[in-house]
Amino acid sequence: MTLRKDFLWGGAVAANQCEGGYAEGNKGLSTVDVIPAGKDRVPVMRGQLKMLECDQEHFYPSHEAIDFYHRYKEDIALFAEMGFTCFRLSLAWTRIYPNGDDELPNEEGLKFYENVFDECLKYGIEPLVTITHFDVPIHLVKTIGSWRSRKMVDYYERLCETIFTRYKDKVKYWLTFNEINMLLHLPFGSSGLVFEEGENEDAVKYQAAHHQLIASAKATEIARRINPEIKIGCMLAGANTYPYTCAPDDVWKAMTRDREHYFFVDVQSRGEYPNYAKKMLERMNIHLAMEDGDEECLKNNTVDFVSFSYYGSRLTSADPEVNTQTAANLFPTLRNPHLKTSEWGWQIDPEGLRITMNSLYDRYQKPLFIVENGLGAIDTPDETGYIADDYRIEYLRQHIQAFITAVEEDGVELLGYTSWGCIDLVSSSSGEMSKRYGFIHVDKDDDGNGTLKRSKKKSFEWFKKVIQSNGKEL
Repeated sequence: MTLRKDFLWGGAVAANQCEGGYAEGNKGLSTVDVIPAGKDRVPVMRGQLKMLECDQEHFYPSHEAIDFYHRYKEDIALFAEMGFTCFRLSLAWTRIYPNGDDELPNEEGLKFYENVFDECLKYGIEPLVTITHFDVPIHLVKTIGSWRSRKMVDYYERLCETIFTRYKDKVKYWLTFNEINMLLHLPFGSSGLVFEEGENEDAVKYQAAHHQLIASAKATEIARRINPEIKIGCMLAGANTYPYTCAPDDVWKAMTRDREHYFFVDVQSRGEYPNYAKKMLERMNIHLAMEDGDEECLKNNTVDFVSFSYYGSRLTSADPEVNTQTAANLFPTLRNPHLKTSEWGWQIDPEGLRITMNSLYDRYQKPLFIVENGLGAIDTPDETGYIADDYRIEYLRQHIQAFITAVEEDGVELLGYTSWGCIDLVSSSSGEMSKRYGFIHVDKDDDGNGTLKRSKKKSFEWFKKVIQSNGKEL
């Protein structure tokens, strides 16, 4: 096996990290619009600090981001110059339904995305669209408690019916929820959940997860009814967890940690709650409220492919004395002495990508799609303003080689690869611009200052050659 001739090469962004124009075009207020930069960012995303409005004391990077809303033609032209055959982006729910429960969609928002898709298709770039990427209308958080309410399934269905009908001949690949397992770690940032004092937060999270899993299945059902050619995928914050030692307790703990995340995709891809999840919920004394027909809905509407993000592997131990932590996409993980880390403490493990791909493919036997992978780093321009980001090239080269090996030597079926943050954008975890991922530099700093001018980094030409050679020239 080799990479398929129609392998999809490209990059990925999210509406709230690149679009800006947060109050333009009749757009409503979203959860991401009230998440500030700075020290309060992670507490707000974790649901530990309640913030449902914007104030004068905080800076909100999503409000302008990199102004893709006004500059999408320029950016897509640069993607086309690199040779992209795929561009992953997300919809801002509140551009289409400003409050989430509106009777009619906002035509201005629908037209904006139609223009973006047409611009992609003009260059032969396949849009890969995430329906919700950490994006909930604030109105629905305030009125029904977001995904804790079953009503959210109805509003999500309405959104899907609208977008699948409008874009049925323009978008073939869709993802239902971005990194659905992040609901457990960033309940507000991921799903708009706000907790009341004394309530069982785990019960709220897993009930919300059930509602999202039903919504995902309903989206799949709607898409296939509207256009049977549409391909629907799920999306996991992926990475295998390694045991710290070969002690059986460590191995068991690593397996358990992985199951916490596989749980979501087990339902979306296999169509039912796995027994280990049922037993886990039983031990936690959590009783999910299900409606008649839920089990059949999940069973009959499984996804076509499994997509995932991969930044680095995780490590765990059953020994409480082993506690040297490092960062990993906001997951707690032990420091692996065999791995280097990025400037933000994320562990760099290309071989872990191959391991993760094999785990997912063995488990689900469905095509995979790597929809996020990249290196967040501080870029320092030379005296001419040029950025020679050889560190980024090396990171991507190693990871691309790893997924090619997984395809060619292990037989994993892979649809495509979209690197994260193909153009510099606002970091989801930190709210910073200085944590850069892109092949294209955007002149903007962490405080919102800059011209927003786009310029090509060294990695731009390198990735162009990778795409032209279908991964043979690294």
